Amino acid sequence: MSHQIFGEGESIFGYRDLQVKLYYGSCSLTPYLGMSYTEKIDLKKSDGLKADDVLKTVLEKLPSGVHTNIDEFVSVLPKETAFRPFGELLHSFKIGRGGLSRTFELYSASVTTPGFLDYHARMQSFILWFIDAASYIDSDDEKWEYFVLHEKKVVDGVTCYPFAGYATVYRYYAYPTHIRPRISQMLVLPPFQKMGLGTELLQGIYNFYRDRSDVLDITVEDPSEVFTRLRDFVDARNCLKLASFSKENLHNGFSEDMWKEAQEKLKINKKQARRVYEILRLRATNTANASQYKAYRLEVKNRLNAPYQKQKTDIEKMQRTMSPEEFRATLQCLNAENRIEQLESQYRDLEMEYRRTIERLAVAPRS
Repeated sequence: MSHQIFGEGESIFGYRDLQVKLYYGSCSLTPYLGMSYTEKIDLKKSDGLKADDVLKTVLEKLPSGVHTNIDEFVSVLPKETAFRPFGELLHSFKIGRGGLSRTFELYSASVTTPGFLDYHARMQSFILWFIDAASYIDSDDEKWEYFVLHEKKVVDGVTCYPFAGYATVYRYYAYPTHIRPRISQMLVLPPFQKMGLGTELLQGIYNFYRDRSDVLDITVEDPSEVFTRLRDFVDARNCLKLASFSKENLHNGFSEDMWKEAQEKLKINKKQARRVYEILRLRATNTANASQYKAYRLEVKNRLNAPYQKQKTDIEKMQRTMSPEEFRATLQCLNAENRIEQLESQYRDLEMEYRRTIERLAVAPRS
């Protein structure tokens, strides 16, 4: 993701064997920035072209307090064990891998948490390297809430708290007296990925808001494909516990009871509740039963086709404002045969996504 620092070409001019070194203290996230190279361009041989000022370019994106002397950086590392997480402890849990059990803790913090904003400035610098099209948030806005994951490690009797990931949530107003929290950013650092921490982080956010009467529902800002899969899994796992999503009810179609119960008990909005319904109905469908499987496909395709039908109706209403040639050209864009092919392709892709979630549900422990 270095294009967010060095441009789309991700190129740096003027060095041979360049290495840019950005280190963080694992707990406090105290940063160090340095660089090394075997050769730098000679101004006399380059018609005055200067090498890029790499450190300046990167420093502009980093918070204050960056060490540029490696010895000074190493000298402060022993203080990492003195770091303690900011905010309120929400949840502590264990994850077992390879016969070993690791402990993690989830904390919530806000702009009013003493000392946290400086820590957040260091945290959010990671998104430029790991989240495409990322941008820093206005952390002075009191409507932001933060959820931070730390591993709790005990080494030789000393406890330390390495940073593992975080999420930001913005509290939007929802008429007349509610709020609608929107998940904006979520990041789990690469060394902690593929462990289920994303699931724990998202579920922790849900648990934080679920019992609040002022929360209408929870939304997500521009979710990536990876986050969409995570959200589908967590929401489907939670909805399996709701009476309205029983196998019998699923075969009767999507109902008002489903989205209302999902909203009231889980803070899931109507659009996402419908998606979860389709996932769980596919899970409950015997695809070897031709009529049952066909009924499912038709229902999903009807939903996918609804925008097309509306567009077609709108264009037909506009016929009186078009010349015959314009109208024929527009209708060709809505060619029924092309639409059938598009619809079939849309459906196949969607079913593949749903099946990935269903496969994960099959092996996941119930929360």
